[in-house]
Amino acid sequence: MATMQSVNPATGEVLGRFEELSDAALEARIARAAETFRTWRRRPFAERAALMVRAAEVLEQRKEHWGRTMTLEMGKTFKSAVAEAEKCAWVCRYYAEHAERFLADEEVKASATRSFVHHLPLGPVLAVMPWNFPFWQVFRFAAPGLMAGNVGLLKHASNVPQSALAIEEIFRLAGFPDGCFQTLLVGSSRVARVLEDDRIAAATLTGSEGAGAAVASTAGRVIKKTVLELGGSDPFVVMPSASFDAAVSTAVTARCINNGQSCIAAKRFIVHDRIYDRFEREMVRRMQALRVGDPMDPATDVGPLATGAELEKLTHQVDDAVRAGAKLLLGGRPQAGKGFYYPPTVLAGIPRGSPSYREELFGPVAMLYRVKDVDEAIAVANDVPFGLGSSVWTNDEAERRRFVDDLEAGATFVNAMVASDPRLPFGGVKRSGYGRELARDGIREFVNVKTVVVQELAAAAPRSATE
Repeated sequence: MATMQSVNPATGEVLGRFEELSDAALEARIARAAETFRTWRRRPFAERAALMVRAAEVLEQRKEHWGRTMTLEMGKTFKSAVAEAEKCAWVCRYYAEHAERFLADEEVKASATRSFVHHLPLGPVLAVMPWNFPFWQVFRFAAPGLMAGNVGLLKHASNVPQSALAIEEIFRLAGFPDGCFQTLLVGSSRVARVLEDDRIAAATLTGSEGAGAAVASTAGRVIKKTVLELGGSDPFVVMPSASFDAAVSTAVTARCINNGQSCIAAKRFIVHDRIYDRFEREMVRRMQALRVGDPMDPATDVGPLATGAELEKLTHQVDDAVRAGAKLLLGGRPQAGKGFYYPPTVLAGIPRGSPSYREELFGPVAMLYRVKDVDEAIAVANDVPFGLGSSVWTNDEAERRRFVDDLEAGATFVNAMVASDPRLPFGGVKRSGYGRELARDGIREFVNVKTVVVQELAAAAPRSATE
């Protein structure tokens, strides 16, 4: 069988090699999931919740351990990796507390004696997950999915096998039944075969457009539910009435969070002409001040990109933008030496005809655009195939209403950075995918929303003994 490697992006060192599952081992895991589902779906919410709280405790008690696994394997700063483990514990506790209420029967007044909506789990759900938030992306599916009575099968990105196995271990340490959550160490070429299996009920994917299209196509052929959270090229709009210092400070954070490798990171900074020059100068100054280095060092702001392939892709995208006429204000060249480092970079005036104008740049590269008014700001913000998140900075109430109504995005944050929160639904429109994760909407994506109608009829009179 093929093997997958865990590589430290800060050094290029191979941390470990992991053999893919054989066909027989893969079949055994799918069979185990199907068998476990039959009993897990009937476990009371209170029992599921107790186990989910225990998973939160396992995450919290060993957060530095899990954080180190994430940092060494995909390069995020250690402090952000520890915070990611803490956020995973939060989503576990959130659904332990709220799942039963979210899935409670809903009475509906209709013509029958009683009508109500009943929510039932679907079965084993395949989760195809990315490397950039190797724990959080998985737990925001797993916590609601398991609390709803489903079981999970994880096909994680091939460059984070240690994280994938660690998540399976967390659920095992928490006491979940064997088969409730399993990791499948398989390559992308075997995803279709798993999804086509009759025992798999549905799939969720977070990743690239290409990966989403492939999974959606396969699921469509076999008529199975999917939720897709794909790429984003989020706009960050700054208007003259904004609190300038807060806006520019947040802009730098929003662009470079997770080393710039986040679907909901702000990527396109759309700034009103009256304040553009000042914003550009300050953005460049603050991006230049960021410290690039060892992600295990607490003083590091920006670590390496996750893989050599990601570094090569980003380098080509920036080079293409500059060749097309974009102005390079900062950075723009990979860092020499070991590791997959790309420095904070700022581009301005990206021509509309440049591929980078419409593509997602996955790394610490900010693209600046000058606009003359709110209409042009909205037009530029919407002029990409994506529609995941959006951040707008204005203290003008009329402008706020325009942005909230007219920006084509699954979320609009006003005077705040886009971030996922267990209490709020998360997802996109356009080529950023469909369906929602988190909150009540997320847990209801993978349930059978069953209509139940009960009509009480008068009982027939008993017959007499002589009849």
